[in-house]
Amino acid sequence: MNESVLKTSVILKMFIVAALTLLLLVPAIFVESLISERMSRRNAATLEVSQSWGGIQTLIGPILSIPFKEYSKNENGVVSFTIRNAHFLPSSLQIKGALNPDIRYRGIYEIALYHSQFAVSGQFLAPDLGKLRISPENVLWNDAFITFGISDLKGIRDSITLDWDAAPYSSEPGVLSDEVLTAGITFKPHFDKAQTSHSFSFRLSLNGSSEVRFVPVGEMTEVILDCPWGHPSFVGSFLPHTRNIKTDSFHAEWHVLNLNRNFPQAWIGARYKVLDSSFGASLFLPVDEYQKTSRSVKYALLFIALTFTSFFLSELITKTIFHPIQYALIGFALILFYVLLLSISEHMRFNTAYFFSSLGVILLVTIYAFWISAKKNIAVVIFLVLAALYGFLFVTLQLQDYALLLGSIGLFVVLFIIMYLTRKIDWFSLSRPQQSAKAIGG
Repeated sequence: MNESVLKTSVILKMFIVAALTLLLLVPAIFVESLISERMSRRNAATLEVSQSWGGIQTLIGPILSIPFKEYSKNENGVVSFTIRNAHFLPSSLQIKGALNPDIRYRGIYEIALYHSQFAVSGQFLAPDLGKLRISPENVLWNDAFITFGISDLKGIRDSITLDWDAAPYSSEPGVLSDEVLTAGITFKPHFDKAQTSHSFSFRLSLNGSSEVRFVPVGEMTEVILDCPWGHPSFVGSFLPHTRNIKTDSFHAEWHVLNLNRNFPQAWIGARYKVLDSSFGASLFLPVDEYQKTSRSVKYALLFIALTFTSFFLSELITKTIFHPIQYALIGFALILFYVLLLSISEHMRFNTAYFFSSLGVILLVTIYAFWISAKKNIAVVIFLVLAALYGFLFVTLQLQDYALLLGSIGLFVVLFIIMYLTRKIDWFSLSRPQQSAKAIGG
């Protein structure tokens, strides 16, 4: 390429700068891959600790299961039977729990664990066998059992004793039927079919990680949860009926009717997915550096384009010429910001990491602009432009719900400024060779 053409052709320079802007998206993509890789490491560390301590806990039940014989006749008239299970849910269920958070670290990663204490109580009404079309003489009353679902059994800290109609019964590991639950504990209380109702209660001490959920199996389910954690995130199918969130604790209460969920109080076999109605609370870690860094990378194209535009307008206004290699070095400095932000935010709070990363890049590009132009006014303009851009991005990251609105307004303002600064430029004359331009660094 003819050097004089590169120095004097504004149109050619515009195409080169635009091509550089697009090429710099390639390292930006690599930065996004790096963020994903670091997130995967964090998730792997969290999973490793959770597997030893206890994962996300989901509590289901208790559920009363009553085996019965179901007779059938084959084509030869031979009568046989199979054992099936009828499942009955409690008429009322109360769960009162307290979570005690415990922050652990695996390397540089922070993991939210908890100890929990639950008091579970309620009542079963006498099973309505006629509603399920089960003949009483076919029921195996002595084989009736109660199952309570716990998603991660490694989290159980103490033995569990069921108080059933004022009589204690020890728990057995595992579930006798996987038609409703896949993991949990089983009780085999004495079942008096003559009673019209049965009361139950037990206490549960449980370890878990980051989140706890409940399934509303009662005709009326009431859950009360207290925790000294100021950043809860309520998850699942139901939000708390009452909640009180303070800076260092929260209190939440749920009241769920059987009409609010999509399964009945009694059924036979495996017919319903009760987990779909789960709800609960998550110990939300308020600073997720990877999510914010990933969001900031999405503005890389805008940052590169506006910074290059600032240098390009400086060329037009001050008659100073910058070489494409100098544009490329400036672009790499802008990409380096995201790598700095990612690495520093793993050891400091995100806002602090953002301040040091942006300040470093702003000073680097500003000083470089002064070196290659030898003009203080250009360096000052670049400093102000970059400070405005990084300040704008910081505010946008904090206001996630209004990011689109703020971004569109910001682009409108930027376009207005560019149009105002270039209002008197004769673009036709610029397309002709300019012999008086002074080359800098080229």
